[in-house]
Amino acid sequence: MDTTQVQEEILNTVKKGQETVVEAIKSWVETVQSVTPKVPTVQVPFADKLQAVQVQFADRLPKPEDVVASAYDFAEKLLASQRKFAEDVLKATAALQPGQDAKPSEDAKASNGSSTSKPKSPAAK
Repeated sequence: MDTTQVQEEILNTVKKGQETVVEAIKSWVETVQSVTPKVPTVQVPFADKLQAVQVQFADRLPKPEDVVASAYDFAEKLLASQRKFAEDVLKATAALQPGQDAKPSEDAKASNGSSTSKPKSPAAK
């Protein structure tokens, strides 16, 4: 079994586990709603002013969906950055890997900002 198949199996297992948890949470919510008594409304002095203040502050808070989306957007950017870093490290160290010549690859030079168009001195030939 190759790594791609193993990865797919792991992802499928995680997905099934997540689906099971979501279904269990839905079932739990339905159960809690069915057994929770309805609380009567109680009139509290200054309740209307308190509610106005709560609404004012609640409007400033992000929605849970926005928090989740923002966190995952950030995680995607961070993961992409880490991937590029790892790939750059591999390119920079390619000459040290078995079977490679001692000179850094042209890609590694280019990614370091070194110019590959410099004329070589006659002694370097």
